Amino acid sequence: MKEKHISTYITSIFLLLSLTLIAQETAKDSLGYQQRYGLRIGIDLSKPIRSFLNDNYRGLELMGDYRLTQRHYIAAEIGTEENTIEDEYISFSSKGNYLKVGFDYNTYENWYGMENMIFAGARYGFGTFNQTLNSYSIYNQNHYWQEDQSSGRNPDLLKEYSGLTAHWLEVVVGLKAELFNNLYLGASLRLNYLVTDSSSDAFPALWIPGFNKVTDDSKFGVGFNYGLTYFLPLYKKSKKSEIKD
Repeated sequence: MKEKHISTYITSIFLLLSLTLIAQETAKDSLGYQQRYGLRIGIDLSKPIRSFLNDNYRGLELMGDYRLTQRHYIAAEIGTEENTIEDEYISFSSKGNYLKVGFDYNTYENWYGMENMIFAGARYGFGTFNQTLNSYSIYNQNHYWQEDQSSGRNPDLLKEYSGLTAHWLEVVVGLKAELFNNLYLGASLRLNYLVTDSSSDAFPALWIPGFNKVTDDSKFGVGFNYGLTYFLPLYKKSKKSEIKD
């Protein structure tokens, strides 16, 4: 039940950041000013929170972006996850590492001196992982005769499947707001599409680190993160502000 609170946290984060963006005061107009360019690095806060709420999960993700132009950013995430899922019919564990690289486009027109973001972007994700099938049972709709539920199970499947890989694409939307000097709080939602994975037909991938849950009837998945990042300015470039009548 605790893990369900994560959706409430992410909604609260989006609301907080939206209010922060709206509440910021504009500075005086200027004929020109220096925009800062550099590297922003930090951590996805959702994974330590989930690790605390769920004893079966462990995860860590580092994130960063680098400003190329006024609106374009190179972005990346690198992380590791381990998850054990148990239900009535199956118990399995999945653990591995992943890397996501791509870009973000800032759609937000900042006031003078601001560097907040409301962005859209894309990622290419690649992960390596292992799966272990701990136990499973055969689903039987006819319980009248109380058949032996162990019939039809293959004990040879109860093992670790190692050296697996996966490739996927992500569409990202999110925002980042400066809380204090150079310190940003951000959140994003992600629509994932699984391009391919190398899992066995005998035990297909059901949960991939960095991608999330996999289902038989769809290659799409959904994820989110909310992170705390710190901006390291490297240089400045001049930009003339837009002066309206």
